[in-house]
Order: sequence, then structure tokens, then C-alpha cells
Amino acid sequence: MKLQDAIHSRRTAHSWTNEPVNQDILERALRAAQMAPCHRLTWPWRFTLPGPVARNALYELGVQLKAARRAEQPSEALRDRLRQKLLHPALVVVSQVLDEDLDRQNEDYAACACAIQNLSLSVTADGLHSKWSTGGLTRHKETYEILSVPQDEERIIGFVWIGTPARLPNEPERLPLEQVVRSVP
Repeated sequence: MKLQDAIHSRRTAHSWTNEPVNQDILERALRAAQMAPCHRLTWPWRFTLPGPVARNALYELGVQLKAARRAEQPSEALRDRLRQKLLHPALVVVSQVLDEDLDRQNEDYAACACAIQNLSLSVTADGLHSKWSTGGLTRHKETYEILSVPQDEERIIGFVWIGTPARLPNEPERLPLEQVVRSVP
């Protein structure tokens, strides 16, 4: 697939089939992520690939957090919905190495976002789709412990789910270029 085709066909998937993700595709996507631009060559991204034990722990934590937010016991419907999301597609956890310099930290966050975009475009070019998730589970202290991410050194900036979508949303209507491009003399 050509780059422009991948850019225009990329969609955020919200539901997934049980089809496993080919490890060659995942490795190719991680290599593409590493090719993202970064100011001052800081290489601020870190990628964590949770195995079955960590994925199950994230699932249980996700159920607890959702139920607590709703002030109710976790229903079987909630468990099923989270099980489908948390246990089926491939998961890449992206974190950013922290820096004391706030300007550099902002630049590094932008670089990590570029890495996530490269990752997403790479899997799209290989016929899969992704979802960059930044919900409460990604920020929870226990998530850092489950994933062995040192919270004093890195910040998780997202979970990127990768897989074969059960369905894809239609292309959203985008703003015309005239509304987002400013030309100045």
C-alpha cells in the first residue's frame, strides 16, 4: 500500500476479531515507530509488549476502575466488553522518557506522538488497524507496576491496540483545508 493510501484509509478501530497479529507485522510497525523524528535525537519513546499475565492483570484492573466509576459491581456485560478489548488485539504500550526541561519534555511528547502515527500507518499498510487509547487505565499507578514501567522515569502516553477490526467506522467528515490552513504574507 502506498503511503497516501495508508494515511487516507487509517481508521480507529473499536472492536476486534480474534485473529492473531503476525509478529513480523508488529516488528515492522515498531521499526517504523522508531523512525519518527525527534528533536535533539533524544529517542524518548519506549515500547512495552505485555504478555498474557500482564494483559490479564490489566483486564482485572480495567474492570475494577470501570465498576468503581459507575459505583456498582462489575456486570458480566462490562466484563465481556473489556475482555474483548483488553485481551484480543495486540497491545503496544507507549511511554515517554521524562526530562526535567519542560520544553524538551513537550518536544519529546510530540516525537512519541509521531512514533505512534508511524506505528499506526505501518499496520494500516499491512491491512490491520489500530486504536490509540489514553484512558484512565493508562495513567493508573497499578498499570505502571503491572507493566514494570518506572513511573519516576517514564510516562505512559497511550495503549496502541492493533488487530483485525470486527468493523470500522465510516470516514469522518473533515474540516475543509480553508478552515485549518492559515496563509500569511
